[in-house]
Amino acid sequence: MANQSALDTLIELAQRDTDDAAKRLGAALKGVEEAQQKEVMLTGYRDDYAKKLEQAQMNGITPMAYQNFVAFMAKLDNAINGQREIVKHAQYKAGMEKTRWQDAERKRLSYTTLSNRAAEEALKLENKRDQKQMDEHA
Repeated sequence: MANQSALDTLIELAQRDTDDAAKRLGAALKGVEEAQQKEVMLTGYRDDYAKKLEQAQMNGITPMAYQNFVAFMAKLDNAINGQREIVKHAQYKAGMEKTRWQDAERKRLSYTTLSNRAAEEALKLENKRDQKQMDEHA
């Protein structure tokens, strides 16, 4: 079995990897949240603009102003669709970072388990030696 200092080094390296992965995951989740907030903002803006168009139609609107409203709403729809793609990409990236973090954590836990087993094994051997010495003295 690997010696304890080698396992400690592996655990330390795995802990660094886990911490780095956790930071990347946090940044990715923040990116998802920001992208979703932007999508909500754009959708709200589009809804407000649609209400303005409806109000303008009730009050009477020129054909040119109507065309401008419709053209701008089409641009807002395109922006919303683009933002939805950004949200999907951010969610995908967050999923990938979550998987990387889980892998790093699993690796760290494996090394920790190996280290604990090695320590238990060493303790058992030491206890057997102590028992043997006590038996020889008795």
